Amino acid sequence: MTKSDTKTIAQNKKAYHDYFIIESMEAGIELKGTEVKSLRAGRVNLKDSWCSIVDGEIFINGMHISPYEQGNIFNKDPMRVKKLLMHKREIMRLFGLVKQDGYSLIPVSVYFKKSRIKVQVGLCKGKKLYDKRADIAAKDAKRNIERHMKEQFK
Repeated sequence: MTKSDTKTIAQNKKAYHDYFIIESMEAGIELKGTEVKSLRAGRVNLKDSWCSIVDGEIFINGMHISPYEQGNIFNKDPMRVKKLLMHKREIMRLFGLVKQDGYSLIPVSVYFKKSRIKVQVGLCKGKKLYDKRADIAAKDAKRNIERHMKEQFK
């Protein structure tokens, strides 16, 4: 797969801040007509979204897809629960991990893969406050080092 085959629509930066992403997998998403047009315009928000498994099917909750301006009566509810498309075996494996080990399923990004819209779902473990502080400190230190290196080689 080349770089031009995928185009990121939206990323869930809050997921990287609040969770350790243990594993990630790709899933298709079941959308209605005007939702696809809104996604092509990049009008989606993953900030407070999560995934749930009900009766052997996986759903994405809290994903906001803004209504399409020219959609009028064909627009769907922006906060509608959307079904994700994965193999039953993968869903059952995730269900076991979520129930036993206390993991969460969080959508990490939405992107185009060729002409299809895909969602990257992360199997996540929540961070404690001290983990978040350590990440911020590491990022800050890295930024300072890069700044000093840039100044030295001018």
